Parts: sequence; C-alpha cells; structure tokens
Amino acid sequence: MNKIELRKCGNSDLQLAVLGMGCWAFGGGNYWGEQNQNDVNDIVHAAVDYGINYFDTAEAYNDGRSESSLGQALKDLPRDKVVIGTKISPSNTEPLVLREHLEASLKRLETDYIDLYMVHWPITPHSIAHFTEKKICPDVREAFSALQNLRKEGKIRYIGVSNFAVSKMEEIKKFLPDICANELPYSLLTRAIEFHTIPFLKKNKIGIIGYMTLLQGLLADIYPSLDDVPVMQRRTRHFNSKKNKECRHGEAGAEEETTEALSAIREVMKKIGMNMPELAINWAVSNPAVSTALVGARSVQELKNNIKAVLNPRLDRQIMAELNNGTDKLLLKLGAGFDFYENSENDRTR
Repeated sequence: MNKIELRKCGNSDLQLAVLGMGCWAFGGGNYWGEQNQNDVNDIVHAAVDYGINYFDTAEAYNDGRSESSLGQALKDLPRDKVVIGTKISPSNTEPLVLREHLEASLKRLETDYIDLYMVHWPITPHSIAHFTEKKICPDVREAFSALQNLRKEGKIRYIGVSNFAVSKMEEIKKFLPDICANELPYSLLTRAIEFHTIPFLKKNKIGIIGYMTLLQGLLADIYPSLDDVPVMQRRTRHFNSKKNKECRHGEAGAEEETTEALSAIREVMKKIGMNMPELAINWAVSNPAVSTALVGARSVQELKNNIKAVLNPRLDRQIMAELNNGTDKLLLKLGAGFDFYENSENDRTR
C-alpha cells in the first residue's frame, strides 16, 4: 500500500501528511447533516492505514460534537500515530476561560494533550461578534501567554492560528516567535492568500494548513450549476447575496467568473484525464508551501478517492500554469481578502 507524503509544518518538528482529514462534519449537525459514528470510525481507521496522520477539528464544529466523534474514532488507535489539531473560538481566549475550554476539548477528544491548538479567528471585537454577543474582547498578549503556559504544562505541543491576515500575524509574532501554523482557505477558487499571506508565512517559516480544498463541494463537481449548490454552501463571495438570504457579504458576487473558472478547470481535466476533485487536491498539494490540505469524507470510498489524488504524480509547471491562468480572473475579482463570507469592510481576518 502506497503511503502519503509527509511534510514538515513550518519550522516545527511536526510532520503532517500532505492530505489531512477535515472533521467538521463529524458528529452531525444542521450544516452538513447527519453523520453515522460507525462510518466515522471506519473513515478514521482507513485514513490512518493509508498514512493520513493529521485530523483537524474545532470546539465550534457542531457544538463540540465533531471533537467528541473524532475522540471516539481515535480511541482504539495508538496516540503517537495521529496528530490532532483543534481550534478555540476567539471569544474564549481570556486565560481562565481558555483553560476551561482546552480541558473540555481534551475531554471530548479523549486525550491528555493536543498536538496543535489554534485560535480560530483573530482576537478582535469584530471577529468575536461572529461567535457570541459578549462585548468583552480578551487581551491578545494575555491569551497567547496563557497558551504558552499550557504548552509548558504539556497540554499543548504546538500553538497555531487560523484565518489570521499578515497584520495579525505580525502582531502575535512579537510575543510568540515560534508560531507553528496558520490554517487558511486555499483552493483553485480561493487563492487570495497568494497575494500577501503565503509570502509572509514562507519568509517566517510558518506552516500552512489549507482548508476548503474542494470549496465545500463546489470543486467536487457534483452540482450541475451554481444554483444547485446547497444554500449553506452558497454563502461565500462567489455567489450573489441577493439570491440567498443566508449570505452576509451583501455583494453581487462573482458567479460569472466562478463559472468561467470551473469551465477552465474542466478543460484541463479532459487534457490530463483527472476528475475535478483529484485535480483540485493535486493542485493544492503541488504548492510546496502547503504543509497539508484538508479534505472531508463522508464514507471510506470518498476517502479513497481523495487519497488517489495525492498518490498521483504532482502536476507539472505547465498544467499548474494553465489552472492558474484559468482561475486568475476569479482571483482578481475576489481580491486579496480571504474572509470569503464577508465583504472587505467586515473582513474578520485583520
């Protein structure tokens, strides 16, 4: 059985499989629908058999049920065979509250330590308003000092962040120089981090964990048109907010550019004989700056399909250039902001 490539995460000692398991759907809920725990167990065990060692979750995913489901699936596996990453909401980063929430995550995950503990969004009043109506914003320095104390206690191995723009990365690096990773949206249709964020992270030797690799199904090529995408997955700036009451960004979207990008991707598919999810995953991991690209799976068969993509040879420069050229118009339309759910004035990443 071929094993999946491992990559070093930034300047840390963490070695992550280039394909990581996104666990948001685990535990079931309104966003993704029901998820059978026996299927989760089978998916996780099969993933480990194939060499996937990184499992990514968050306390906010399905109100903690994702962590609990992952914990159940991992309990029969050797702990040193897996790397667990989870995230704490910025509203819960006041030191005493942070400790309580970390302990709760440890309990749900049924483990004594978390390999990579990340702050889910920047600690700002605007970002916090997305999670809670609480008006108090924790102090950033105190929050990361508390994380360092928990690391010294052995409850955390590495500290990371998620959705932090360069301005916020510069802020925290002043008092946390060994930040391990930044988890960011990165796919053929969400390339915004290429403008500023990837160059900064490469320069500072910080790992990149890419999420939305298949853009919540849009790059899985399962929808005949953009109008067929489910409502909750149709809230990004790719879509016209007037067509969807769940959208928050209030913009006209980029549906024409998104459709053109998908057409360009299909042309490359025909040329090289890959299906769209294989091509999208391979494109993401062909960027050496990406430590791991997260993809979810609802069944073992879906998992095997995703694994096939990273066992294929990496895309050559010509194919990469064709894919980039075919999606450049969308990249320029959406711009450098990578909060794809909000407009530039309400961007939570900075």
